[in-house]
Amino acid sequence: MGRIVITEFVSLDGVMEEPRWTFDFDRGAEGDKFKLDELFAADAMLLGRVTYQGFAQAWPSQTDEAGFADRMNSMPKYVVSQTLTDADATWQHSTVLRGDLVTEVKALRDSTERDVLIHGSASLVHALITEGLFDELRLMVFPVILGTGLRAFPDDKMQANLSLTSAASISDGIMLVTYQPR
Repeated sequence: MGRIVITEFVSLDGVMEEPRWTFDFDRGAEGDKFKLDELFAADAMLLGRVTYQGFAQAWPSQTDEAGFADRMNSMPKYVVSQTLTDADATWQHSTVLRGDLVTEVKALRDSTERDVLIHGSASLVHALITEGLFDELRLMVFPVILGTGLRAFPDDKMQANLSLTSAASISDGIMLVTYQPR
């Protein structure tokens, strides 16, 4: 059985929306290795429709020496959407999940051996945290306060008790923190 791993770029005030603001920071070799290692430790990606469409537009034309782009493009991708058609899911190895979220995610976790990564996908992440349907939360916290934007943890009924499993400071004041549900 695999693990559902949420991995996010967030500001100090929890903003995760449109993370182009992260380009103002140098996450260094350690940050690059962290992202590469987590991608290669995964069997699949699980994405919300908005993140999927953004990734599907950007990644197919990307290349790099480390193999990150090749891995992003070649791995299975599952997109949770009630509106995206199969014909709209054009990024290679993509499957649209339209059923009950909890049932679909549990089945995906059961069908994999390693991690299922969730990047971005705020609505999906909010639902999974609310349902307690994740095995690890990884945050790359950037030392910036943005003031506005979609937050990783909005002020509503979403709650989770977590245990810190690792924390490290990397380049440019960025923190890598990892939590697991208690």
